[in-house]
Amino acid sequence: MANRTDPAAKSVHGTNPQNLVEKILRSKIYQNSYWKEQCFGLTAETLVDKAMELDHFGGTHGGNRKATPFMCLMMKMLQIQPEKEIVVEFIKNEDYKYVRILGALYLRLVGKPTDVYQYLEPLYNDYRKLRRKLADGSFALSHVDEFIDELLTTDYACDVALPRVPKRWTLEASGQLEPRRSALEDDFEEEEEKEEEDQTLIGLGSLALDKDHRRGRSSPRERDRDAKKRDMYRQHRDRNYDRDYDYDRSRGRERDRDRDRDRDYYRDRDRLRDGRDHPRERDREYHRREREKERDRHWDRERRRSRSRSHSRGRDHRDRDYDMQSDYKKRHRSASPQNRKRIDKDALEGEHFGGRDEPKKKKEKKEKKEPAADGTDHPDPEIAEANRLRAALGLKPLKL
Repeated sequence: MANRTDPAAKSVHGTNPQNLVEKILRSKIYQNSYWKEQCFGLTAETLVDKAMELDHFGGTHGGNRKATPFMCLMMKMLQIQPEKEIVVEFIKNEDYKYVRILGALYLRLVGKPTDVYQYLEPLYNDYRKLRRKLADGSFALSHVDEFIDELLTTDYACDVALPRVPKRWTLEASGQLEPRRSALEDDFEEEEEKEEEDQTLIGLGSLALDKDHRRGRSSPRERDRDAKKRDMYRQHRDRNYDRDYDYDRSRGRERDRDRDRDRDYYRDRDRLRDGRDHPRERDREYHRREREKERDRHWDRERRRSRSRSHSRGRDHRDRDYDMQSDYKKRHRSASPQNRKRIDKDALEGEHFGGRDEPKKKKEKKEKKEPAADGTDHPDPEIAEANRLRAALGLKPLKL
């Protein structure tokens, strides 16, 4: 009986309100000790006290996917189905932020699209911090406006599938919803009014200057009044100039930041696309460049070697040709008529100056050097004597 929906509750989106939560999550909530101990017998009035005790929000956590107290109270609201005025008071509660987001999640599940946009969009201006319990049991920092944006723009929140709502512009086009009014619109109107006042003061200052120019001389009272107007005009002009200068400088800084951010984005995208940031790709690129350098050095050495061989081969050919030409010239020079004339002249000069005697002496020396056949002219007197005796006896000479 404790898990049944209130008999007086109406169906939501054509089904039981508790069926808006998936069956697995419902069973986890029904098995939770917080549901059994704290949520039994709660009403719309007493549920507010339990919601005020919350210190975090979330869906399920842990290995067995245990439900949080926030989800147990959400299931209890679906079970008892409080009135719309009570839910609106939950949302408008500014003292307890977890009560506010509990009412926002309930209205997102069961409310109409127009009510969802009407009551949840003002919560974009709530920037209070929230503690969110993650699936691993740890806590993370969040904010009320972030949770509201999650409810309006995503399909899941706190492990619950949210019903589909049409886009805001479709509701505005059909006339069901008025255009959204920004909270800063009043400030913009005040700024516009100030600018209009400044323009009127500037116009008055220009008129005063024209009057002075036309009148020429004026009374001291008028001069003082005109001086005050001019001072007021200068003050407004300086203030507008400072404001415009600050605005332009801030816009320039924003443009520089946007430009740097875009440049970093495209550079990182190109790196990821090319794979250049991967260590393996960097190693491959480095080895490829080293191989290309080694190949270039090898071909440079081969070109130098071939060039040196060609130079040495050409030098050898030139030396061989030069030697052959010199030999040819020597041979032909000796056979030429001029060389023959020179040789005959040298021969005549040798005969005249006793040059013919030298060849005769050489022949004589050669003749003296030739030994006799019988060995009698041997330099050794004993051998020569022995050879003469052997020649007389008819024997062969000694060959010593």
